[in-house]
Amino acid sequence: MKFLHTADWHVGKTLKGRDRLEEQKAVLSEIASIAESHEVDAVLVAGDVYDTSAPSAPAQQAVIRTLLRMRQAGAEVIVIAGNHDHGPTFEAYRPLMGVAGITIAGAVRSAERGGVVRFTARSDGADTQVSIIPFLSQRYAVRAAEIVANTPSENVRAYDEQMRQVIGSLTHRFGADTVNLAMAHLTCIGGAFGGGERTAQSIFEYSVPAAIFPVSAHYVALGHLHRRQALPAQAPVHYSGSPLAVDFGEQENKPVVCVVEATPSTPAKVTDIPVTSGRRLRTVHGTLEELEAKKDGFGEDYLRVFLQEKVRAGLRDDAMEILPNALQVRIDPDFLETASEANDRKPEKDAAPRTPEQLFADYCAERQVDDSRVAALFRELQDEVASPAGSGEA
Repeated sequence: MKFLHTADWHVGKTLKGRDRLEEQKAVLSEIASIAESHEVDAVLVAGDVYDTSAPSAPAQQAVIRTLLRMRQAGAEVIVIAGNHDHGPTFEAYRPLMGVAGITIAGAVRSAERGGVVRFTARSDGADTQVSIIPFLSQRYAVRAAEIVANTPSENVRAYDEQMRQVIGSLTHRFGADTVNLAMAHLTCIGGAFGGGERTAQSIFEYSVPAAIFPVSAHYVALGHLHRRQALPAQAPVHYSGSPLAVDFGEQENKPVVCVVEATPSTPAKVTDIPVTSGRRLRTVHGTLEELEAKKDGFGEDYLRVFLQEKVRAGLRDDAMEILPNALQVRIDPDFLETASEANDRKPEKDAAPRTPEQLFADYCAERQVDDSRVAALFRELQDEVASPAGSGEA
């Protein structure tokens, strides 16, 4: 049988105030097209479907239309909640999505109550079972009283033990005559971060070893870490990564989805299919003149700009005019004054008092603002405040 593994869509996420919903729709459409062209038996979406627990109506519409399109193409569609998603809302929609033939899970369930999804693959008739494990926070895996009373190392061990029990309970029926899949949203020890994860829900306290999954699993489809990677374990354990870079920390990641073929008697064959609809994120360095000369080569990429020149009034506006796709403009650290350099210029305690104009000039120098227009505006403001009219006197 053949299935598609994807995760970490983060639909609805903005970047530096830029709405990316149209871009996210294009990525979802491309993923649906891949599922259709490869005629997959199932689509596994391993969590963080949305970027927030309260996604907008347009974000939800984009996701639901994509899931329905995949289902209408004949694929089994199975979706779990990640740490960004709101699990109870997923559970509320579970019956309705079930009517449409889509399995959606926001909470861990026993095998008998939906924790294992079983179906027959349309391509080869393979009996397939999928153990599904939505994101399980420490406060639910470990009793609150234990979190308060135990040491951090004890809580780590308790979380590990609870996850072993959950996974063991949902995979112990994996047989030799079925294709056995597990899907979870969690952090595996040794996994490389992609750059956009929530650190508070990815740190050691929430980590488990990849060996926690049984050797009887033909494939383990994970979500949460945004970088595409396979982890060494007794079973094939894979993160599909995010199909769209969610921030500049992920600009070097290569967005893909995984198309996997498996039979009860052969190892899984994994093929990475590139996802190209999203706009690239890029960090660039240079002076305004240098960046203007290179701008045609940036195409439609979203840019994080580090300017290699001193601060002056209007510098950011000038950069944005030259590079309209710049989402962030900063001064290159090499062009910022260090604290020690600023201290070297501070006047001695016994120095003569300085005028407001001198104080402002020193402030501008500390901030690397070298613009005669700013000094002129300050003098105008000072004259206005110092004049009788400016002081409010009759």
